[in-house]
Amino acid sequence: MNPLKARRLLAAASAAVLLAVAPAPAAQAADNPYQRGPAPTTTALDAARGPYAVAQTNVSSLVSGFGGGVIYYPTSTADGTFGAVAISPGFTATWSSISWLGPRIASHGFVVIGIETNTLLDQPAQRGDQLLAALDYLTRQSSIRSRVDSARLAVAGHSMGGGGTLEASRDRPALQAAVPLAPWNTDKTWGDDRVPTLIVGGQADTIAPVLSHSIPFYTTLPSAPEKAYLELRGASHFFPQTVDTLTGRMAVAWLKRFVDNDTRYDQFICPGPSGLEVSDYRNTCPLS
Repeated sequence: MNPLKARRLLAAASAAVLLAVAPAPAAQAADNPYQRGPAPTTTALDAARGPYAVAQTNVSSLVSGFGGGVIYYPTSTADGTFGAVAISPGFTATWSSISWLGPRIASHGFVVIGIETNTLLDQPAQRGDQLLAALDYLTRQSSIRSRVDSARLAVAGHSMGGGGTLEASRDRPALQAAVPLAPWNTDKTWGDDRVPTLIVGGQADTIAPVLSHSIPFYTTLPSAPEKAYLELRGASHFFPQTVDTLTGRMAVAWLKRFVDNDTRYDQFICPGPSGLEVSDYRNTCPLS
């Protein structure tokens, strides 16, 4: 064989081998159409705002099924639609008591509806119904419904709103994620709840003590698909009513992981947070 032709054949064969074994990292993002925003860091998650600019609009108290509230949403439409989360305040409280969560979560690429309840005395089951009514309003009637992916929805709440979060999850297993904060509920067993759930409790909570609320809720949840329990050292029942950086970080990470299917956030869940702020952390890692 001509030596020049032989060298060309060898070069072509080598190039073919390299193409066959070379990784294709650029395809990773395309594999997940729900991935939104830049690669996460602890610093970015602990900041007051994420990468998206956020606007808000009020919801009238005359709507059906819940007491109105506020919607927070990313102003950009360049990334298409976003997952959404409805959040309920606790017993005798209004949305303003935990409203810092709205723009913080929305700024990471979610539509958030913070609800007012029909009455301040509504119990967990009623709050669960209202969370679901708020999601239905958000996806079917709201002025920003075209920005929401109705297949990627979640719920969250504080105290009886946290108990309502568990109720909503059990009633609507198609939800993608739930984040009860210092949850209170007289029902202690949740074996029929199949929604990925992060429970955040306060070690010093005397209204919904973790030994009789958060921990039994966590232990009775099925281990599939996923669950986690974060306990904040020395925190009272009212830790969600002021800005809590660790709660914000973990809530966003959980929502990104299970609403957006974004595995870049696994690092914040598994093995999870540690340090002086944390008195307990349990999970079902590794995530599937």
